[in-house]
Amino acid sequence: MSLTRDFFMMLSQNKVLNSGAKRWGLKLGAQSVVAGTNIKEMVESVKELNKVGISVTIDNLGEFVFEKAEATEATNQILGVINAIHENKLDAHISLKPTQLGLDIEYGFCLENLREIVAKAYEYNIFINFDMEDYGHLQPSFDIIDELSKEYDNIGTVIQAYFYQSEELLQKYENYRLRIVKGAYKEPENLAYQDKNDIDRNFIKLIEYHLMNGKFTSIATHDHHIIDHVKKFAKKNNIPQEKFEFQMLYGFRKDLQLKLAKEGYNFCTYVPFGNDWYGYFMRRLAERPQNLNLVAKQMFTKKTNMLIGLGAGAFLLGRLSKK
Repeated sequence: MSLTRDFFMMLSQNKVLNSGAKRWGLKLGAQSVVAGTNIKEMVESVKELNKVGISVTIDNLGEFVFEKAEATEATNQILGVINAIHENKLDAHISLKPTQLGLDIEYGFCLENLREIVAKAYEYNIFINFDMEDYGHLQPSFDIIDELSKEYDNIGTVIQAYFYQSEELLQKYENYRLRIVKGAYKEPENLAYQDKNDIDRNFIKLIEYHLMNGKFTSIATHDHHIIDHVKKFAKKNNIPQEKFEFQMLYGFRKDLQLKLAKEGYNFCTYVPFGNDWYGYFMRRLAERPQNLNLVAKQMFTKKTNMLIGLGAGAFLLGRLSKK
């Protein structure tokens, strides 16, 4: 694991920096990858994507929730997003993190918050995707999914390819709509692959398995080599396009997103919004060194090109050190 990835992961998990970033709004490049700070701004961004044939999954950003009041506020915000999707007839669904809704506070409290969200979404025929976080939250998150699946069928989740147990999880949940990702957290060697090539191989293996055996596959990657591989695999195995979609993050590889949508593939953009942007932004920069270049190319001219994540971290550290 590279020093660059370690550095940005360290920044993403710094509670002081996350808290400080909320006071300054979207700065230092984050406005290119976060679709506003409130529901109104987010809705306008989603409408623009829908106009060009791209669906979205909406993430109300949130980190380090350890107070019930904050988790309740997040619950109400997501319920507001569900209403906004319904009222504006958006081609959209929800992605959420159980930790934002109280998983680190009390399991039962979190379960009830999620039940309220899933029930409301079910009423409007809106899909809810459970994002998976670090290994310590993996099992309780799956426990909640198992519990809510007894009542509702509008639930799916994420399989992270860097975990050794990902194939086992994929097989267990193959009848769910699944998003397959490489993984965005720093995990130890006894739990997860560390080498990029190992992760890529497992990523492709999982994608192929779910395309052949699963319900619906969301393939989350910016890597055009993997995208081309999936296109060829789907054609060779007569997998209909209705069974899968490509997903990318808001603000990244916009031309490729539009190209895939124009080619007739289902395409979904992961649209984050909110004031709690810092941890999300740093993890995106940690995931792949190329993301630094992708953001920089879209935000700056050649004269002002810079390492955005490093600047963000240094800026916040400098501001806070003067307090």
